[in-house]
Amino acid sequence: MRIEAYNAMSQIYSAKRPNKVNSVNSVSRTDQISISNFGKDMQTVKQAVAGASDIRSEKVEPIKESIQNGSYSVDNGSFADRLYAKFTEKYSF
Repeated sequence: MRIEAYNAMSQIYSAKRPNKVNSVNSVSRTDQISISNFGKDMQTVKQAVAGASDIRSEKVEPIKESIQNGSYSVDNGSFADRLYAKFTEKYSF
């Protein structure tokens, strides 16, 4: 039995064992965040939009009244023209 070969093999396998890492108990770094002026402006705008109503009552109320009275009518030609204009504006043929 060759002892030298055994010693060489044990050295190879022992080199692959992970060593223990000493832990550091105190850390002096702190995280900081700074928001740019643009970011602050965006936050202000976002809050203003969130506070605004989704329904424009000055536009909706007259239409509601005319529907309830039965006097509301839609001009199909005008509606189709506006719908087509929006479609071509979006997809620009």
